[in-house]
Amino acid sequence: MGQLRKRGNVWWIRYYRSGRRIEESAETGKWEVARDLLRDREGEISKGVPITPHSIKLTFDDAVKDVQADYTANGKRSKGELDRRIKLHLTPYFGGRRLSSITTADLRAFVARRLEAEAAAGEINRELAIVRRAFRLAVESDRYHGRVPKFPMLRERNVRTGFFDDAMVAAVRAKLAPALRPVVAFAYITGWRVQSEILPLEWRQVDRKAGEVRLEPGTTKNQVGRVFPFTNALRELLDGLWREHEALEKAGTICPYVFQRRGRRIKTFRKAWANACEATGQPGRIPHDLRRSAVRNMERAGLSRSVAMQLTGHKTEAVYRRYAITSEGDLREGAERLNEAAGTKRGDNRANANADANTRREIS
Repeated sequence: MGQLRKRGNVWWIRYYRSGRRIEESAETGKWEVARDLLRDREGEISKGVPITPHSIKLTFDDAVKDVQADYTANGKRSKGELDRRIKLHLTPYFGGRRLSSITTADLRAFVARRLEAEAAAGEINRELAIVRRAFRLAVESDRYHGRVPKFPMLRERNVRTGFFDDAMVAAVRAKLAPALRPVVAFAYITGWRVQSEILPLEWRQVDRKAGEVRLEPGTTKNQVGRVFPFTNALRELLDGLWREHEALEKAGTICPYVFQRRGRRIKTFRKAWANACEATGQPGRIPHDLRRSAVRNMERAGLSRSVAMQLTGHKTEAVYRRYAITSEGDLREGAERLNEAAGTKRGDNRANANADANTRREIS
């Protein structure tokens, strides 16, 4: 049978495995929490879960380092965002604690604190996912043999509603500097990601003879390569940018980037974008709205979803649920089928009305 003992202000638990006595700090001054930890340990022993001093002493700080190493090894671009979340939010709350002491109640308390700080549900879920990943990697590497708590993930309301039409895009472009206008036009046509796919684009990725733009495997968010054949509008846009490129070369400036300003790559234009949207009465819009708009334009043009997904680089149809995109052609076809089923196809109403009038005359 296990025992609870208090040393100073901290409760310790004592239990036995294969006749060997194990003592572990519950790292709490609350008897109820220590009791629950003891019950967890006894339950793990009864299930044959191995418990070692190393797995008991593994701290959150050591476990989360494995997550950071995993991101580095896999070349994930969100490594900086991971480090930011760990430093600003996770370490201040879980730092220094043993992994075995983190319970579902602790995770709920963390969620409550972040909600009080007005953090978005999506942001909190990304932080919880880091903690969950730390547990999984510790288990996979055989560094941890304890229980893994249940993670109280929040429901995200991530239906996207920001769309542009031709007139709205033209208005925003008119308020931007000439060097930035092609970026917006390219994004509106292709639906590619502005920051990671469009701004770093180089001329070696543009095959003007074959009439296509390429993204190499490993350079996109999902690591899959992509090809976008020229449309008439895209060819006209890139031809104009190529003439600027040739003019720079003649002047002695060699710039490999498609989108440049005075021979230098455009790295970001967030401030200019925000000002242009504000000036056109569209505050709060983000460049990613251009990606959503391009997907919707493809749907309206009658492209199949499989083709649209290959052009824009979406791996699953979940984007359509998030973007609330529905093919208007499909809706019209559905309405026509309802008409057919009810016998009220276009023109039937007038025919039915004439038949009713003739019937009334015959009766009279």
